[in-house]
Amino acid sequence: MPTLNWIGKEAVVKHHKEVPFRLLEPVSELSCDKVGAGDKASSGNLIVQGDNLHALKALLPRYAGQVKCIYIDPPYNTGQDDRGADGLRTGWIYNDRVESPEIREWLGKVVGIEAEDLCRHDKWLCMMYPRLRLLKDFLRDDGVIFASIDDIEVASLRMLFDEIFGVTNRIGVIVWKNATDNNPTQIASEHEYVLCYAKDKRKIASEWKASSLEVKTRLLEVGEKFVKQHLDQAKRQAAYTKWYRENKPQLWPFEDYKFIDSGGVYTGMRSVHNPGKEGYRYDIIHPVTKRPCQQPLMGYRFPEESMQRLIQEGRIIFGEDETKLVELKVYAKDYRAKLSSLFELDGRIGTNEIKAIFPEDKRPFDFPKPTELIEELLSFTTGANDLILDSFGGSGTTANAVLKLNHADGQNRRFILVEMKDAIASGVTAQRVQRVASGYTNSKGEKVPGLGGGFQFCRLSAEPLFTAEGQIRADVTFAQLAEFVWFAETGSGYTGQGDSPLLGVHEGRGIYLLYNGILKDKSIAGGNVLTGPVFDVLPKFAGPKVIYAAANRMGGRAAREGITFKQTPYALEV
Repeated sequence: MPTLNWIGKEAVVKHHKEVPFRLLEPVSELSCDKVGAGDKASSGNLIVQGDNLHALKALLPRYAGQVKCIYIDPPYNTGQDDRGADGLRTGWIYNDRVESPEIREWLGKVVGIEAEDLCRHDKWLCMMYPRLRLLKDFLRDDGVIFASIDDIEVASLRMLFDEIFGVTNRIGVIVWKNATDNNPTQIASEHEYVLCYAKDKRKIASEWKASSLEVKTRLLEVGEKFVKQHLDQAKRQAAYTKWYRENKPQLWPFEDYKFIDSGGVYTGMRSVHNPGKEGYRYDIIHPVTKRPCQQPLMGYRFPEESMQRLIQEGRIIFGEDETKLVELKVYAKDYRAKLSSLFELDGRIGTNEIKAIFPEDKRPFDFPKPTELIEELLSFTTGANDLILDSFGGSGTTANAVLKLNHADGQNRRFILVEMKDAIASGVTAQRVQRVASGYTNSKGEKVPGLGGGFQFCRLSAEPLFTAEGQIRADVTFAQLAEFVWFAETGSGYTGQGDSPLLGVHEGRGIYLLYNGILKDKSIAGGNVLTGPVFDVLPKFAGPKVIYAAANRMGGRAAREGITFKQTPYALEV
């Protein structure tokens, strides 16, 4: 298999193992109560502020092997660093940080003096490799990862994935057409990519179906029945309207498909309107009033000849008079029922979404991904109580998508987001998720109801779990160390409560931890030392036992009891 090499690779291939474990420190004032509950941790959602390499290492003891889907939107490495008069970048902001002080400082520490000679592509690869390596450890055996990228680094990213995840676990590449570029150039760039890989392709479903597929099938059956039963259009629409009103609560994501004609059930969408910057300007004459229809604020998305073709095909919906904006007729039968390798969605929608959520800020975040893009990916790959991870959290689009899907289909997906910048994590990421969960007033002054949900906001501890001398920090709690011990012993995330010396049973052996007075100081050194009396009061387990403690004073009895002793902290090297 071809391999990818670059300056600095040797220094970063095993760097993820050298990153120290840190603790997650909750920040109550930045957390959001689960709507209708009152327990900030009860939602199971998490936003972590800190360098994503350190944050991933901190999350690993709790979540290793538990994530169903990862979505990342890493730096695109565009090389643009121009700034306008207002001090903001005219190019990418969040997605172009390879030259940021944080990354440059990290490269200097990890790669050394050689880092000064790296080109920006070497730097990007050095940054990405250890992060991808850690992300793989979070996935369940049936888990998948999606990564957005453009043509600058798509070839390098694909080879990184091939090396870390394996070519046999490559699922495919989605081409996302997200723009129309009318600027003079050789080749107009109007798309990006989403790479998809599996932890183990043999363990995932052979066919992905969106949760909406059954609803679509039922809707098409009903539409076909009404088309056959009612040849008169007025009677057909009346019959369908009655059925639609009775069943609307169960029709997501087709709750707006309230019309029917001989072609089937359809809805009107403003896909002909140009979002963001100025589009095409021309008059569309209303067929009844013979007057020009009102134009969208930013003009039309299509040139006039394309619009006339749509009108001739009967694909344009007119209002009662010219004061209503025209809409595109979209049939339910054309709704995507498969995750296609081609996906068309205007990327500027993401900017419009976040501006609506932050009406007080004209530019809250540059170039966020549209929520619909993430919804599309998650609807085919997650459900129930699945866990979704985004380690380049940015504006919080992934969390927004999770809450929208849960609200729509009644599932209980959970999210973990990591954002490096403190100002973005607290002022944009957390604020956005809190507003969409609780409700907000948009840029038009309209009240937008909340989607429900909540999250716990955490920062990383300033000091690692272990001191420079290799000892466990004195302020580490039993529950915190329990997560680390379980991960060190099993390689999986700890899901227990951390309130008993018997942490759990893994592959037929009981895992114990004696630390920090878990036995209520009834024995030597607060129960941190394994002795005969201490062992006698431990929770019983009939099979082999692995016991982590500061020392072992049981002598030959330990072997007779089936005990494998591991001394803390020295046995906790991961």
